[in-house]
Amino acid sequence: MKRKIDRRHFIKGSAFAGMAGLVSINCMAGGFTPERQPGVNKFSGTKLSFNNDGKFKIVQFTDTHFIAGDPRSERALENINQILDLEKPDLVIHTGDSIFGKPAEASIRQILEPMSQRGIPFAITFGNHDDEHDKTREELYEIVKSISSSIISTTEGISGVTNYILTLHSSTSDSISHVFYLFDSNAYSTIKGIEGYGHIHFDQIAWYREQSEVFAKMNGEKPVPSLAFFHIPLPEHKEAAKDTARAILKGTLGEDVCCPQINSGMFVAMKEMGDIQATFVGHDHNNDYAVYWNNMFFIYGRFSGCDTVYNDLKPSGARVIELTEDKEGFRSWIRLHGGEIIQDLQYPNDFLGD
Repeated sequence: MKRKIDRRHFIKGSAFAGMAGLVSINCMAGGFTPERQPGVNKFSGTKLSFNNDGKFKIVQFTDTHFIAGDPRSERALENINQILDLEKPDLVIHTGDSIFGKPAEASIRQILEPMSQRGIPFAITFGNHDDEHDKTREELYEIVKSISSSIISTTEGISGVTNYILTLHSSTSDSISHVFYLFDSNAYSTIKGIEGYGHIHFDQIAWYREQSEVFAKMNGEKPVPSLAFFHIPLPEHKEAAKDTARAILKGTLGEDVCCPQINSGMFVAMKEMGDIQATFVGHDHNNDYAVYWNNMFFIYGRFSGCDTVYNDLKPSGARVIELTEDKEGFRSWIRLHGGEIIQDLQYPNDFLGD
């Protein structure tokens, strides 16, 4: 049985009211192609590549909490449409809590329609509120999969629904430059005696490690630069935010990190595999910071939603991530509704030497 969290009384009330350079990988060696690996760009034939200028731009939306037919939701759609027109991304990743009420199908179709109308490939991973209405995670997955421009996928046999991989390729070949891991951080604890939010489970971590090993093997035993996207932050997010002696934090820390009460070892796995350089999450509406801790970037998206839930970070907006071909690291900034850009930073350079 799911256990709801009274993190914000407004949420509870509203819910029921309505980086290394190019990696030259011979994808055919050893019989491996990305399409044969579970969850790797297998679903639509969409190939993600750097453009002719050697750039690849991702817009991260998060926590839109959209309810079809609810006037309080208008701001979320306005925000998405404006940012897409200003940024013209190559890919959109929504990191969960996209919807917040019935009818779930109409809600999720409407909040994803701006990407579909523009033909922008988009991926989504679920949050803890998405399946609290009249559709299960599995039903929502099938709906999202049916939407034009969706590149959602799933990996059978492990916990959660939205566990899959996207690969970014060279502008001139099939060589893989970066890997994007999407994880389903689940919803609420299902462990007896442990309350609180869900976590990334052991079988998901094992799946990630297997995929990471495959990519490294194809790259001469060297980790392939990777980014991870999921909804609920890890316990290490909280530890990093409190570590004022060693962590470098830039942006807004507007509320305590709301993470699982248990630690399943996802961060340790990322460090051992050596490929994931940054994680991008949502969930905490009043946080939009990036923190550098133990050689890892823990990065929040900007609240992209509306007035169906609490939000003190106004105006809403989105995080933008820009990769440059053959260049280490990435650039990231926040685009606010209204057009202003804040937190325009180079990763890792702007976090070194402080």
